[in-house]
Amino acid sequence: MRLGKTAVVLGGSAAGLCTAGALAPYFDRVLVFERDELPAEAEHRRGVPQSKHPHFLLNSGRRAIGALFPGFEDDLIAAGGLHLMPSMDAAYLDGEGWSARKRSAMTMIYSSRILIERVLRDKVRELPNVEIREGVTVSGLTTRDGEVIGVGLSGDEPVDAEFVVDAMGRGSSVGAWLAAAGWPEPEVRTLDAKVTYTSRWYDLPAPDERPGSWWWRHLVIMPTPDKGTHPDEHEFLVNFFPIEGNRVIACMGSWGLEMPRTTEAFVESARRVRAPLFAAAMDRSTPTSEVHLTRSTGNKWRRYDKLRTPPGRLAFVGDSICAFNPFYAQGISSAAGSALLLREHLARADRPDGQFSSAFLAAQRKLLNVPWSLAMARDQGYACAVGTEKAGEWKRRLLSAMSGPAFRLIVGAAREDDVVDAHFAKVFNLDESLRDMMTNPRVIAGLLRYRVRAALGRHRVPFDFDARAEPPVTDYSPGGGAAKPAVSR
Repeated sequence: MRLGKTAVVLGGSAAGLCTAGALAPYFDRVLVFERDELPAEAEHRRGVPQSKHPHFLLNSGRRAIGALFPGFEDDLIAAGGLHLMPSMDAAYLDGEGWSARKRSAMTMIYSSRILIERVLRDKVRELPNVEIREGVTVSGLTTRDGEVIGVGLSGDEPVDAEFVVDAMGRGSSVGAWLAAAGWPEPEVRTLDAKVTYTSRWYDLPAPDERPGSWWWRHLVIMPTPDKGTHPDEHEFLVNFFPIEGNRVIACMGSWGLEMPRTTEAFVESARRVRAPLFAAAMDRSTPTSEVHLTRSTGNKWRRYDKLRTPPGRLAFVGDSICAFNPFYAQGISSAAGSALLLREHLARADRPDGQFSSAFLAAQRKLLNVPWSLAMARDQGYACAVGTEKAGEWKRRLLSAMSGPAFRLIVGAAREDDVVDAHFAKVFNLDESLRDMMTNPRVIAGLLRYRVRAALGRHRVPFDFDARAEPPVTDYSPGGGAAKPAVSR
């Protein structure tokens, strides 16, 4: 059922493009207003500085985008995206050493952010009633009787609309425009754990020029559990992240530490990371970019759902309502989930009035609470964190002391228990809340069983292989044995 003549989306990045797909069945035309000129190919642009860093597309995001744009995943892989199983295709250093390879319940699509958006733009442009207008600056909202009825444009006539969606990201001005029109400013929840990360792009050597020990496609080095004296770089979360075109993004990040800003400092810091494989892999690869550093990483949730009378004919998707610490790879998947949820609500609506807005915001709150709780569980444990959600000192110390061991307990149990592994994969991919996982009787039993077996030294799958050595190639899956080098699928 058509709900109106025109819907407008503010912003043409991943959140806005997913929203355009959600709106298309219910409006005669959908206009996407984007300030940047959009590249035809997979290229960086000013409005998406995060594109220079690694992006995971979680399973929940893959499904949501696939529901909005059938064939998206196949198109992304055809364009160069890599379909990998991290537990088999990634060398993973956690605790004191490398984890063993073993098949698991989780697969992922690896690609750059710029390729994800290029494929999304291609899918949106296939929709006959959607138009992307580039180089357009939105200057305000027009409202009447508690509803948004259009948008103002700089240097152009305003556009009337039956529905508007804010997908303008962290810096959205929509809240200020609503306040100017008489709505109260929403409560804003924040937590900034002072995460900084820095990335550099590389071309990999040709497959026949790589060392025989390079079975892995993705390299992950988690912060050290060592509480003694060590270089700051041992606290870094490190990725050698594969993307399309035989390229990788080398990335180092930390909570509350200074990060290298120059190419020379980047290379020197890489040599002090707690596994020499990271710097060795960089040395064998060819740098193709400068160093890109990002500090805008705080968690921020604008609680429009708490307004007594939210504006009708208006919705919020992506970072414009809830932005996460990008370390946790939740942004695109959460935005896609909100867009799919919006489509489901539009399918049942008579008109997108204030009652519709209230119902959608309430449902969206439940959706966003899953990734928000995960981000809080980690970031509240850091003494450097600031914001409205900063934990009290006793809680912070408890989280700081428990989060690392608890995570390693879950990872260890997942290595040896398929049920724990399946639930952990669901939590990581935003398909299940951490609370639901940790209150599941079968998961609790699996964790306890693993803890007892570990205390008795009866591990089924070895771990903590020497961090200074090459990660082991052996496949420890049931019936596994010596594994061959991984290939993209």
